[in-house]
Amino acid sequence: MKAAWYSENGGPEVLHYGEVADPVVGARSVLVRVAWISIEGGDLLNRVHTPPARVPFVPGYQASGEVVAVGDEVSRVRVGDRVVAFDWGGSHAELFCVPEHYVYPVPEGMDLQAAATVPVAVGTAFDALFTYGGLRGGETVLVQGAAGGVGLAAVQLASAAGAVVIGTAAGAERLERVRGFGMAHGIDYRSEDIAARCREVTGGKGVDLVLDLAGGRGKDALVAALRGHGRYAVIGAAEGTLPSFGFFEMIRKAMQVTGISFGRDMHTERVRGLVADLLARVAEGRLRMPVAHVFALSEVREAHRFVAEGHPFGRVVMAV
Repeated sequence: MKAAWYSENGGPEVLHYGEVADPVVGARSVLVRVAWISIEGGDLLNRVHTPPARVPFVPGYQASGEVVAVGDEVSRVRVGDRVVAFDWGGSHAELFCVPEHYVYPVPEGMDLQAAATVPVAVGTAFDALFTYGGLRGGETVLVQGAAGGVGLAAVQLASAAGAVVIGTAAGAERLERVRGFGMAHGIDYRSEDIAARCREVTGGKGVDLVLDLAGGRGKDALVAALRGHGRYAVIGAAEGTLPSFGFFEMIRKAMQVTGISFGRDMHTERVRGLVADLLARVAEGRLRMPVAHVFALSEVREAHRFVAEGHPFGRVVMAV
């Protein structure tokens, strides 16, 4: 099969495109002929920071397509089903073989391109806000990196739940686009003081919950924006650098810090039910996930570079 792969960590230049061996279908595995690949933030972080478990390593968390083979012990899906699939690697290929518990049915009539963008991005936003963030109506949430895929999902979900959403993005034009998704207050992180603006919006109290999708040097401003006993969700590191929290820094603020890794729970019945609901919401138009750019799988280097450097609004996908 055709696939993208790499053998060492690094920038987009370490990616190659060509023939690799077809995956082997195990007793509890599902083989998906890929139609669309959604490039997730973890795909880039792993390429840079995590040594490949085997080489050549085919990266990629998520893709949609049609089931073409199932193992003898598979009972949830059948050949011919339209699905979106997850795993810790392997989506950047014509064929994606995943455990049965990482396969989610696509609603009838739903576009497979849209389905490819949903589970990781929207599920991560939901868990960060509600399952672990405890967000309630009337509270204020700060979404750092509101114009990305997870950010836009969080803005919509939080707004629909009755929360006040403050979002950060680069420039007035991007902030105006995010407002159309339910953001109440926008902050240009390049020119405005995030903590000062948050105190202004909240009457000096600070925000109840921070969703940090960017990481990097901006972490200190987000901590300053948080109220005492506030919650801080560590989700991603779009800037490519990995900040840390000081021991006494956490004590002084009496803050709760939670790491969000939606993939750790994606095999569970809870998440299968959640993903089914989120796919339905997108299919019905109650949630939107804009696609910033479409690449071919053969353009994988350009696609990864665009995600890392192009500040895409929403998700970037690759067609197979």
